[in-house]
Formats: sequence, C-alpha cells, structure tokens
Amino acid sequence: MNPFDQHLQAVLAERRLQHRYRQRREVSSAQGPVLTVDGRELVGFCSNDYLGLAAHPEMVDAMNAAARELGVGSGASHLVCGHSREHHELEHELAEYTGRERALLFSTGYMANLGAITALVGKGDAIWQDRLNHASMLDAGALSGARFGRFLHNDPQSLHSKMAGFTGNRQLVAVDGVFSMDGDLAPLPELAATVNDHNGWLMVDDAHGFGCLGATGAGSCEHFGLNQTDVPVMMGTLGKAIGSFGAFIAGSERLIESLIQLSRSYIYTTAMPPAVAAATRVGLRLAQTDSWRREHLDELIAHFRKGASELGYQLMGSPTPIQPIVIGADADAVALSEALRQRGFWVSAIRPPTVPEGSARLRVTLTAGHSVAQVDGLLAALKDVQP
Repeated sequence: MNPFDQHLQAVLAERRLQHRYRQRREVSSAQGPVLTVDGRELVGFCSNDYLGLAAHPEMVDAMNAAARELGVGSGASHLVCGHSREHHELEHELAEYTGRERALLFSTGYMANLGAITALVGKGDAIWQDRLNHASMLDAGALSGARFGRFLHNDPQSLHSKMAGFTGNRQLVAVDGVFSMDGDLAPLPELAATVNDHNGWLMVDDAHGFGCLGATGAGSCEHFGLNQTDVPVMMGTLGKAIGSFGAFIAGSERLIESLIQLSRSYIYTTAMPPAVAAATRVGLRLAQTDSWRREHLDELIAHFRKGASELGYQLMGSPTPIQPIVIGADADAVALSEALRQRGFWVSAIRPPTVPEGSARLRVTLTAGHSVAQVDGLLAALKDVQP
C-alpha cells in the first residue's frame, strides 16, 4: 500500500471510530413517502421533496414529451448553444414568480452560490455570513478573495458590528432564508435594514423556503413582504419543493447580465437538459396552484411538533418542514436512526461537521405527500426507541 492510500485508510478508520462514517443507500423507487431502500420498503422522513412533486405524473409527462422533441442533453453551456426555449421560458416564469426583473438558471444550488458570490465580491470587498450558513455559501466566501467573516446566528447586532468596522469597498451579506439543519428562519427584515444602513447588498439562499413559505410559495422574501430592493440577490433551488433539479439567481436586470458575464460556474458548465427545464416549469405551476400542499404540510408540521414534544424530545424552533430532534452524541444519533430503520422508518442522523459538536440530531423532514397516519407511525416508533 502506497503512502497516499495509507493516509486515506487512516482517515476512513478515524471516521468510523467517530461514528461519522457516511454510507449511501440505494433507492430503487420513485421519490415519495414510501421508498424502496436497499430492497426494503421504508417510510421516508429525510427527503427535501417538500411539496411531494418529484414523481408527479404531469411533471413526468412534461419531461418525456420534451425529451422526445429536444433530446436528452443540452449539448453545451448556455453561452455556446445549450440555452433552449425551455430554459428561457423557465427563467421568465421564475422571475415573475419571485417578483424580480430577471432570473438566471444554474445547474445546482452549490454552483449558484459559488457563481454569484465570487462574481459580486473580490479583493478589497467584504462578505459577511451567518455562522450557520450552508456549506456552499461558506465555501464561496472563502474562495471569493474578499474579506470573509461570520456573524452570530440570526443576530443583526453582530452583523452591524462587522459592517461598521469595514473600511474597504463593497459589502455583501449572505444568509440562508431557512437554515437547512435547524429549520429556523433568518430575521430578514432586520437584516435587510442593517445591510441597507451600511450601503451593502443582501443575498438570501432560499433553497429550503422557496415553494414552502409565503402566500403563493414564493419563499422567505414573500413571507416577510420583502422586495427586490430589500433583497437584491435571491437564490432558490428547484430540486427540493419544486421536485425537479437545478437552481437560479433572481434579481435586477443589471445583476443577471453581470452574472452572465462574470459567473464562472455559469459560463463554464453544460446547461441542464431542456427536458428537466420543461418538467420544472410544470412543478413551478403546481407549486403556485396547489395551495393545499402547503396547507397540508403546515398541518403535519403542527401535528408532529405536538406529538414529539409530548414524548419529551428536544425540538428546535422550526416552523418549517425541517424538524430536527437534537440528540447530542454522534453514536446515540446513529443508533436511534438505525433503530427507526429497523421499524420501517428512514430518518437521517446528522453529525458534525454538518452541525456543531455535541448537537448530532435526527433530521426529520415532512412533505405534502405524507399522511397523518404515517406521521403517527413515526411518532409511535419514536416512542418505542426513546432512550
């Protein structure tokens, strides 16, 4: 064994000893409340398919029809010959849905955050981020070349202190709209006011809010009544509540044109398949017209929180489909996840470095596809495995 392989073997062994070794499980069914996992049916409570759209027949039909007409691959990047009619129409519809002038498609949320942040700030600028931001924004901040700092979670005063002490050029503030591991919401009105006081720009990663929050599901900004002036840069993903794949940045005409010219993760990657864009357009329509999905989801969230609290589990202050149960020790979280799996429920154990040390948790996610009976089944299983 060469030295490099020896090093990797030691790294993997250490992960196992820490109960932080991650394994993929093979899903052989369409996304939905019940999944076939490693050959066994499980009721899944770990998917981000919040509105239950990932296997919707209208989306499947739209993808099939577009694939027959436009093929499977897009052939090239958007700026070469990969920008199809379906991409273009989807961007228009995303802009209209979010109340922005324009929108720009990216292949993933990671690429959208990376491309936007590194295009907007660099040497001589500052990028300030909530300490619990998604890894993609943190990585983008570190790679941007700008002064990079993190403020206390959901603390506008901590942000004010950072911004007030900066004497360079531009300041960009980036936050999650809904925090993916805690499920809580950023205080966007207060953050927007703080950023405006210091002539900065606010960017919101609304991956887990888009489709779920707001009167029409347009996300965290709609939930708080904030417009393009309040939040100039909005990122949303399409592979969660919308049930498809990809991501977008929405904002002003100048912002989108600048990203087309400057965003390396947009310029230098192949466009998503046009058939995916076609299916996404249907998902976007369903997210807006099927308001019952959000209503049912809200009912399930309240039902689960009441039941889990009565069992004595430690929940977090989340009004969203993300309902973490804090366990503490990594080994205990893994053991509980496995015990639930043995009882027919798939709930992921989330451990450091994804969450802070000592806060390993079961990340329960609810979807509009779940029934009250399935949530009751999970609650019964949680009672059964209770430490």
